[in-house]
Amino acid sequence: MTKTHTHPTDTLVFLHGFCESTKVWETFTKPLEHKFRIILLDLPGFGENTQSVHEYSMESMADDVKRQLDEQGVKKCILIGHSMGGYVSMAFAEKYEKMLNGLCLFHSSALPDTDEKKENRNKTIEFVEKHGVAKFMQSFVKPLFYADNRKKLRKEIDLMVEIGKNTPKESITSGLAAMRDRPDRTDVLKNVKCPVLFIFGKKDGAVPLDKALEQCHLPNNSMVNFLGKTGHMGMFERTYETRKAIEKFAETIYG
Repeated sequence: MTKTHTHPTDTLVFLHGFCESTKVWETFTKPLEHKFRIILLDLPGFGENTQSVHEYSMESMADDVKRQLDEQGVKKCILIGHSMGGYVSMAFAEKYEKMLNGLCLFHSSALPDTDEKKENRNKTIEFVEKHGVAKFMQSFVKPLFYADNRKKLRKEIDLMVEIGKNTPKESITSGLAAMRDRPDRTDVLKNVKCPVLFIFGKKDGAVPLDKALEQCHLPNNSMVNFLGKTGHMGMFERTYETRKAIEKFAETIYG
């Protein structure tokens, strides 16, 4: 459920996205371990986290992240959230801002779903209920990667499909509903006191460029990385650049 490396005291906490687990971060974070304490968390219902959540929402998942960090004695950290993990990070920032040294939205957003996106979530819930998880994963993963990257990243796509197939159906449908119902948290971005790092893919269908531009200027202190030829999966599509961006961001905070 939780993977931690305890050498240094400056802490980076990584939250995975929808239908993912800590496995998406394992190779990515290895080179950072000599500089920072790296904590990889599974969100409730995903990976090895079988913690049942009474009401499945971004807020309840943020509470679970707080629980896991308390168990590990983490008082303050930089929180890095990919996609849905970023939505959870925004809920965490709203509830537990004092615990944040920094916040990174990694292909993520503080904006709520549009009406069209909500309708798509509902259709996806119906599809998963009717056809099951394995069938859903066959069509879900590939479009997350920019078309030109898919061939060379076949192994990574297979890994993502495998992680997704091992996710309980209830976690997927509850996750979709929670993303659909999450509120607008642009005010949290405006008011957050810690620095914020944004990482966006220019070819990301899930967080389009115009939506990225709507929010990256909102925090008092922000760093922004726009990556060409990159979809929604920068940890695989642009490993070096995204890792360097996080490392540089953490160094400006921790010194």
